[in-house]
Amino acid sequence: MRKIRTIGALCTIAALGAGPAGAAGEAIQDKADAEFAKFRAEMEESNPAELFELKGEELWKAKRGPNNVSLAESCDLGQGVGKVEGAYVQMPRYFKDAGTVMDAERRIVWCMTEKQGFKFEGIAKKPFAKDEYTPEITSLVTFVAGQSRDMKFAVPLQEPHVREAYEIGKAVADYRAGPYDFSCSTCHGSDGLRIRMQNLPNISSHEGATKAVLGWPGYRMTGGVMLTQQWRMNDCFRQQRFPEPKYVSDVITVLLTYMTGNANGAVYKGPGIKR
Repeated sequence: MRKIRTIGALCTIAALGAGPAGAAGEAIQDKADAEFAKFRAEMEESNPAELFELKGEELWKAKRGPNNVSLAESCDLGQGVGKVEGAYVQMPRYFKDAGTVMDAERRIVWCMTEKQGFKFEGIAKKPFAKDEYTPEITSLVTFVAGQSRDMKFAVPLQEPHVREAYEIGKAVADYRAGPYDFSCSTCHGSDGLRIRMQNLPNISSHEGATKAVLGWPGYRMTGGVMLTQQWRMNDCFRQQRFPEPKYVSDVITVLLTYMTGNANGAVYKGPGIKR
């Protein structure tokens, strides 16, 4: 029990600091965060994510897969077949043809398998960018996301299926388990928390959820790769020492519904830049 209590309290300890030394550390980190924010603002004027957007647009329009059809002529992201403008900020949403709530990445994967004829196993084998490899799905998500730039998040929480997903996502965020007795809310359920000097947004609040969802998909400068929010969520499970969820699984979709729904009304700035 001692180990569990110690690990589970890391976020709180980081928030409280340790007197003057803790305050000094926070001041140094705040300055570093401010400098990085300035650097990121300058970088985003020529964001490498734009290259992945262009690649994604090519893939969206190309006739591909065993069925030799394009996503532009077959995939409905909620705005009508082939229409991408404003789709990203209105997902997750319920899709009657699939009978479930889907986030953007999950929906695109569904279209690739159901419309173009690709095998899910092939897409899921290496779904996330690593080293110099960027999967096609990442570029497609980046393109779709870019078409909602400067629009407001508007997850349709009034729709019964979406509301149910939201409530399940809230419960999942609060669920504690694993060897360290962690939950998403352990580090992302209160204001002012840090871990390893990293600010942690409170996803239960509008402001915190907005910080959590903005900038995804994101170009990671330290790795030189493009990453989606599906990757971020899966990696959070890994850090909690939970089993990593299956690619585009229900649990990720409901968490994204909860987080993005809490950010409703905030303006999406498009694919961003991460450390």
